[in-house]
Amino acid sequence: MRVYSNALWVYDLTGGLRIGKLHKRVSREEALAHVPTLDTRRLVAGFLYYDAQTDDARLTLTIARTAAVDYGVAALNHAGVTAVLKDAEGRASGARLDNGIEVRARAVVNAAGVWSDDVRALDEGRHPQTIRPAKGIHLTVPWSKVRCDIAAVIPVRKDGRSIFVVPWGDRVYIGTTDTDYDGPLDNPACTPDDVAYLLDAVNASLLEPLKEDDVLGTWAGLRPLVRDAKSEKTADLSRRHEVGRSASGVVTVTGGKLTTYRKMAADSVDEVIGELGDGRRSRLKRSRTKHLALHGAHGTDELRAPGAAARMGTSDAVLEHLVGRYGGDARTLLAMMAAQPALAEPLVPTLPYLKVEALYAARYEMATTVDDVLARRTRARLLARDASADAALDVARVLAPELGWSEAEVESQAASYRAAVADERAAGGLHETGFDQMVRA
Repeated sequence: MRVYSNALWVYDLTGGLRIGKLHKRVSREEALAHVPTLDTRRLVAGFLYYDAQTDDARLTLTIARTAAVDYGVAALNHAGVTAVLKDAEGRASGARLDNGIEVRARAVVNAAGVWSDDVRALDEGRHPQTIRPAKGIHLTVPWSKVRCDIAAVIPVRKDGRSIFVVPWGDRVYIGTTDTDYDGPLDNPACTPDDVAYLLDAVNASLLEPLKEDDVLGTWAGLRPLVRDAKSEKTADLSRRHEVGRSASGVVTVTGGKLTTYRKMAADSVDEVIGELGDGRRSRLKRSRTKHLALHGAHGTDELRAPGAAARMGTSDAVLEHLVGRYGGDARTLLAMMAAQPALAEPLVPTLPYLKVEALYAARYEMATTVDDVLARRTRARLLARDASADAALDVARVLAPELGWSEAEVESQAASYRAAVADERAAGGLHETGFDQMVRA
C-alpha cells in the first residue's frame, strides 16, 4: 500500500495541490460503497484521489471549432496531405492535398500524431522513424455489470500495470492497454488477445466475472510516442512532447498527450514565430492559449439555472445532456428541435443522443458521413456498437437533406457503417451482444 501512497503524493504535487484536493486512504467498506462488485477476498483498503474526465472527441472538435468560429481559421477535414510545397529558396510554403488543392501559408506545422514521420518524409525526403506507435484499447460494458459510482484504478497482477474502470452514463469503459504496434496506422484494431487481457485484468478484482458477450463496444487508438532506444516497453516511454524545425522550416510537434495539448500548442506557436523571422516576430505575440476559453464555454449560466428546461420547452435530462456536450451552443440545438420536433427523437435506442445532434454535426461540425456522426461526433459506436449499426439507415436519412444525398447514397452510407461495425466486431472475436439484441426486441 505504501507504494501506491507514494505514487499518489507525486500525483498530488502535479495537480492535486492546485485544486486543493489531496488523496486519502479509504477503508475497505468505503471502497465497496463506490464499487460494490469488487471481490472482497482480495480487498484490504483503497485510495481516493482526484482527476479530470472529458469526452476526447468533443474536446478535440471544440478546439477546431474555436479556431474556426472564433478566430477565423479555415479548417478542412477528410483532406490528406500528399506533398509539402516549397518556394524558390526551398522554404516550406504550403501543402498539396489528396484532392489536388494547394494550400499556401507562411508557416507549416506538422501535428499529425502517429503520421508525423510520414509528413516529415514528404518534407525531408526520408522517413526519420522518430515515432514509436503504442496501441491502447478500451472495452465498453453495461454499468449494471460493475456498478461503480466513480472511476476506479485496478492493479494488474501479472504485469504491474493498472487499468481504469470509468462510468459513463449507463455504460462503463475499461482500459487501457499499452503495446507496441507495427500495423496500418489508419486502422488499429482491438484483437481477441486485447479483449482477453482487459477482461482477465478486471475479472481478477470482481465477484462476478465479465464475459465477452458483455462487451458492447471496443476501440483502439495509437499513441505517438517519441522513440527511445533505452526503453524496451512502450509503457516506459516518456509522454513528454518535442518540438523541432526542419531545414525547410516545417515545425513538427511529436509525443505528448491530451492533457498537455495547450502546452504543446504554445510551444509549437512560439517555434513558428521564431521561424517567421525578425521582420514578423516583432508584430506577433507569443501563444495566448492559456488565457483563451473554448467555444461554447460562455453563456451556460442561464441554461443551468433552475427552471431553465421548462422555459425552453424541454426536459431537465435533455437540457443537461445538450449543455454538457455543447455548452452555450445548446441554444442552437434547442431552436432546431423547436422548428422540427421530430429531431428530439433518440438517435440510437438506449443512448442519450438525439437526432438533432446528427443534423447539427452535419451543419456546424463538418460531419460528412454516418461514421463521422456515430463514431466521432457522438460516442454511439463505442457505447452500443450493434444498436448503432441498426440505427445507421435512420441516421443517414436525417443527414440526407442537409448533405444532398440521394436514396442510393443513403443506402450506401448505412451499408458502409454496418460493414465497419461488423469488421470491428470480427477483429475482436466478438459476437452480437445480448444487451443490444434485447434493445431491438
